[in-house]
Amino acid sequence: MTKRQIKWGVISTAKIGWQKVIPAMQKSELGRIVAIGSANTERAQQIATEHGIDRVHSSYEDLINDPEIDAVYNPLPNHMHVERTIKALQAGKHVLCEKPVGLNASETRLLLDEAVKHPELKLMEAFMYKFHPQWLKVKALLGQNAIGEVKTVNTFFSYYNVDTSNIRNRVEVGGGAMMDIGCYCISLPKFVFGKEPLRATGIMERDPEFGTDRMASAIMSFGEGKTATFTCATQLIPYQRCNIYGTEGMIEVEIPVNAPPDKPCKVWLRTKDQEELFTLDAADQYTLEADAFAKCILEDVDMHGYMNDALGNMKIIDAIVLSSREGKWISL
Repeated sequence: MTKRQIKWGVISTAKIGWQKVIPAMQKSELGRIVAIGSANTERAQQIATEHGIDRVHSSYEDLINDPEIDAVYNPLPNHMHVERTIKALQAGKHVLCEKPVGLNASETRLLLDEAVKHPELKLMEAFMYKFHPQWLKVKALLGQNAIGEVKTVNTFFSYYNVDTSNIRNRVEVGGGAMMDIGCYCISLPKFVFGKEPLRATGIMERDPEFGTDRMASAIMSFGEGKTATFTCATQLIPYQRCNIYGTEGMIEVEIPVNAPPDKPCKVWLRTKDQEELFTLDAADQYTLEADAFAKCILEDVDMHGYMNDALGNMKIIDAIVLSSREGKWISL
């Protein structure tokens, strides 16, 4: 690996960017944000000043075409992910795109088709939880057969948001529970089982005013009697948890997705003989994600598996939406 750092450009002044990801990226060992682009130049300049970013571009296009930028972080609203990520690839930039990468599987295939044209570039969907020490511990425990054969995974993820101006409550831009947090509930069991489900079924309740799904529950079948269940919601008491059940024990992850960067995280291992609590040191998973992606660029790691995983996520979301409408299992 070379000793240089990746130079990042950030598209837009999205809240997740300036609130969580930008400060985390600026702590990265292998990268540094050098530019931010937005039509709201006043806000972009404010963010740049606060976080030590060298320059501001007045449009996404100008940032994408900045010759000094190696990689682009795309936290735009969901409906803009594919279009702007494709433009960044065409401009010769690596891209870390926020989840979900597209609005559906068909749109995501367009992105994958473009990525194939640029084999020298790296593209990844931003599931930051995968890099947190708590999930590395979970994977290690599973690898040690600590709970026997894993049979089912249950995830719950909710928050309460009825703000009419919030993009999460706007159906036309890809809002709703499934797209915003349900994608984590889909990704987590895939991360645990290490494979795609074979079929899925679900129920979605929609807000009568917004038109977005405010609660969704689903079952995924992974074959061989292995399943995953989840509920996600945008109008319930805030809560999250992931439980992994095996033939000889279970693992409970207290804060599976939004792990705080400044507090330890807890993972419990429970078997018929004992209960053990693992307290993982505080870590900023967004910093770890940025370094992991930068390392893939610097070491030229093959990342086709990451985007196949992203396409699989979108296929499952599509299947659950269709299942809710038609009231039946959907094969994947």
